[in-house]
Amino acid sequence: MSDAELTVGTAGPVATIVISNPGRRNAMTAAMWRRLPVLLDRLEADERIRALVLTGAAGTFCAGADLGDLDELLDAGDASIAVAAEDRLAAFARPTVAAISGACVGGGCQLAVACDLRLAAADARFGVPPARLGLVYPAPTTRRLTRLVGPSAAKHLLFTAELIGAERALRIGLVDEVLPPDGLAARVDAVTATIAERSRLSVTAAKEIVDGRADEERIAWWHGQVRASGEAREGVAAANERRPPRFGWTPPATG
Repeated sequence: MSDAELTVGTAGPVATIVISNPGRRNAMTAAMWRRLPVLLDRLEADERIRALVLTGAAGTFCAGADLGDLDELLDAGDASIAVAAEDRLAAFARPTVAAISGACVGGGCQLAVACDLRLAAADARFGVPPARLGLVYPAPTTRRLTRLVGPSAAKHLLFTAELIGAERALRIGLVDEVLPPDGLAARVDAVTATIAERSRLSVTAAKEIVDGRADEERIAWWHGQVRASGEAREGVAAANERRPPRFGWTPPATG
């Protein structure tokens, strides 16, 4: 029986998915790629969850796809289970944070880029290795990387397949913050706790708009939710009274 797995834990309103594949630096197997969307569906259905952390076990984020499943990935091309898992992660309805230590390479970088925020330990290393392996990086993945770091930095990563350190990743916009290794967990906890305290209406609308998934009709709907929900009135009242706001908006049920 394989000991490669994805595990889920929750602490209050924050859920954490941990990538674990001992002996292969947490490389993602076919079973793990298939399992990720299932876990994301389950967590998204839980109204208590306000933020999601994706991380790796034992000081390593993820060294990529387990190449023992290479034939399956090659045959599928852009319709691979890896791309499906990446797309599902990118579409997750709540904010997602990648907490990155050690290797974040190939499929691991693919998952990290699909998250909303990336916080990295100073010992993190990033790489996109298809040119070293004779593969073509999936088009959706390549486009998502390019939107994040820009064409020149994306080409450098893709053309050279070189590993880069956390500080360079920060300079090109691949990560948002670099922390001492012993400070990463505390900073991730602080960021997700802050997100969980904010207006869910504001955060959810912002994610849709930034990701380009809200058309004019949807944006108008969001403004209507602000008027109908009283979130803005509560936020302003809380600021004036110097107290924490008591936000209560939840997405309307769809039938």
